[in-house]
Amino acid sequence: MTLGDKKMADGKVNKIRKITENRKAYHDYHILKRLEVGIALKGTEVKSIREGHFSLGEAYVVVRDGELFLVGAHISPYKEGNRFNPDPIRDRKLLAHRHEIDSLSASVQQKGMTLVPLKAYFSRGRVKLEIGLARGKKQYDKREAIRERDTDREMQRQVKKFYR
Repeated sequence: MTLGDKKMADGKVNKIRKITENRKAYHDYHILKRLEVGIALKGTEVKSIREGHFSLGEAYVVVRDGELFLVGAHISPYKEGNRFNPDPIRDRKLLAHRHEIDSLSASVQQKGMTLVPLKAYFSRGRVKLEIGLARGKKQYDKREAIRERDTDREMQRQVKKFYR
């Protein structure tokens, strides 16, 4: 079993292949809760994603009429597709259980809470999206995280230098 594999309930190993990750979300938000959801796509969009043409950079998740939608994600048109390729930045429906949607909707009503896409990956041949319930970081929180990361990096350098 490798790092990207998940052990299933029936004992089988599920191969996970990462498509993209929204690293900016980890910098801008405190992630409080994570949830794996499916995403409703058209056929040529899946082919384009398999080629790696998927961006979550400016994307966010909204709750509309009791349903989740991914807004602002960019899936480039499939180059072998025809004139019926869908719009690259259209809103895409996310698939989740009703109780999960209701829970997220109630949480988002609180001040300062939002839903952000964290990463996209293939799981058993299906495109999955990991979304996070997040609270925005203040500027001083971001500076503190950078300072922490730099001191950790420096300590690792010193340890490596010492044991040479």
